[in-house]
Amino acid sequence: MSQQPLVKVRNLTISYAVAGQRTQAVSQLSFSLAKGETLAIVGESGSGKSTLANALLGLLPISAQIDQGQLWVDGVDVAQADERTRRRLRGRTIALVPQDPMVSLNPTLRIGQQIGEALVLARGRRYPGLATDIQALLAQVGLDQPAQRARQYPHELSGGMRQRVLIAIALAGEPKLIVADEPTSALDVTVQRRILDHLQHLTAERGISLLIITHDLGMACDRADRLLVMKHGKLIEHASPRQILWGAQQPYTRELLAAAPAFVSRRSAVLPTDKPPLLRLHNICKRFVLPGQPSPFTALHDLNLTVHAGQTLAIVGESGSGKSTALRIALGLETPSQGHVELAGQPVSALSWQQLRPLRRRIQLVQQNPFAALDPRFTVYDSIVEPLVSFGLGKGEALERRARELIAKVHLPVHFLDRLPHELSGGQRQRVAIARALALEPDLLLLDEPVSALDVSVQAQILALLSELQRDLGMAYVLVSHDLAVVASMADHVLVLQHGQVVEQGPAAEVFGRPASAYTRALIQAIPGHSRSVLPVAI
Repeated sequence: MSQQPLVKVRNLTISYAVAGQRTQAVSQLSFSLAKGETLAIVGESGSGKSTLANALLGLLPISAQIDQGQLWVDGVDVAQADERTRRRLRGRTIALVPQDPMVSLNPTLRIGQQIGEALVLARGRRYPGLATDIQALLAQVGLDQPAQRARQYPHELSGGMRQRVLIAIALAGEPKLIVADEPTSALDVTVQRRILDHLQHLTAERGISLLIITHDLGMACDRADRLLVMKHGKLIEHASPRQILWGAQQPYTRELLAAAPAFVSRRSAVLPTDKPPLLRLHNICKRFVLPGQPSPFTALHDLNLTVHAGQTLAIVGESGSGKSTALRIALGLETPSQGHVELAGQPVSALSWQQLRPLRRRIQLVQQNPFAALDPRFTVYDSIVEPLVSFGLGKGEALERRARELIAKVHLPVHFLDRLPHELSGGQRQRVAIARALALEPDLLLLDEPVSALDVSVQAQILALLSELQRDLGMAYVLVSHDLAVVASMADHVLVLQHGQVVEQGPAAEVFGRPASAYTRALIQAIPGHSRSVLPVAI
């Protein structure tokens, strides 16, 4: 007799009450998940992925309702179960690794206390070996010095460490199923690989089933035994990674593949001209004095880079490599401890803020999080014209005309000028941030992780927009990213930083095709979606 699946979903339909009407988030969904299997659910925002995860955990909001269907988890129909039964399932049978560890962890409690809470909830009471079990879990998820980590607060750990703590909390109840909801979307590519490797090792070792919810098709194909592709709450395609990669049946799946940076071909390089570079950082060092430390911390060692008109220079590296510090120095927000910065051939490191201000029009920044970068009280119009108002470059009808030109450049309708940031999607907010950066007609844009918070298809749209603007306006870009797939599709020149030192730099084709540094090779091998480079076999 065949073994019963751990999860069995049949004809599941879930709707939300919105403005007095019901809107379907999941429609007629059916699938199963076997014990010890890894299943990935892939789709864009609004596809129903998170609704399904919340339904499995019994955590749907009050506005949501299961209209029909069955949702079996380890023999219990969660759709019909009462809250007491659902609580017994949570932690012990099914556990969650959420997306954002900084939001999911309590900033006022030590790490050990938070893991201890999960252990006590799973076992029903405090017990003498609690401290030992906390440290054992921290060690199991790959954290060094577990006794010290248990005493630390979340802000004292890196993003990858915090994510490992969430995995430890999920493992505390010894569950049969772990739901990983975008578990690595904000992490560096090598940290992402280590976290996923470790999570898969732990689940395989314990025979735990793993349900990965993600918009990253490359990562899903690398990690899952099977994939479910969802769109607008409906199951579009259900197949193995190899079948998806080499024989996707549905146009939507093929669109996701085409949009994924990991599967996009590299662009032709733009060669530098004879003109002076727009931006030059020469022998830059940056040291910070840290409280309680006898010697200063060196964030950048002897950094040299040049950016020419029309070119894209990508700076890649893990967290703490010095990428953001280099951007801040280029913008004049930090003063180098050594070396100098030139903008359009003019030394700017020694200039006062007042002297630098006219030159600041030539260099603008697009930040990582468009929602945080836009004032929530400003309309789109106010945000776009703010730089023009700040520099006294127009008023009245001239400002309105310029705002309409700028919003058209980023392919948003004119009536969006009256909207507030919360009324826009993530991709639309990023387009507004780009329009604002274009307002002063800069020669150079600094792009700080411009698509890391966006779905893969929205990422593709923003990257295509940036390429179009560069082609039409002749701007240069400095792209800071931990996503080497994005870098490979956009960059002419790549600079690789590790612990503040340049380990490799050169033309993108050369760096990606023939990396000289072991560190660069490790970064490239960690790119999700490498499985597609393997020759297909018969399906």
